[in-house]
Amino acid sequence: MADSNLGTATIVYDHPEEGTVEKTVKNEHVAYFQDHWILKRDEDEAGNDVVRRIPVERVHYVDRSVETFEDEIGSVRKQVENVANDIRSKLLGTGSERDQRTGEPVEITVEDDSEPGDDSTER
Repeated sequence: MADSNLGTATIVYDHPEEGTVEKTVKNEHVAYFQDHWILKRDEDEAGNDVVRRIPVERVHYVDRSVETFEDEIGSVRKQVENVANDIRSKLLGTGSERDQRTGEPVEITVEDDSEPGDDSTER
């Protein structure tokens, strides 16, 4: 069974009207996504989360309490791997750079339209 206490996070950032603000929230209520720190502030009448997006340029630091540092790093690694897989899938169309039949890396031959012996970089 998972531990229900995931710790806390304290974020210090510049607010345009309040100056430097320090907020402490539950770890599960703070995330980093697309160059913004996102904080859950409340819920609306329909039960939807109300969040604040803070541009990374306005954040001084974020302190997080975590059970073990390795767990936190593992979480970051998974996020990076997911982004890399998404990019690979968009660029290659399959999400894999290996031949599905053999498991070998796929080799792509790029034809050069220059004349033999032509070392010129102009085209």
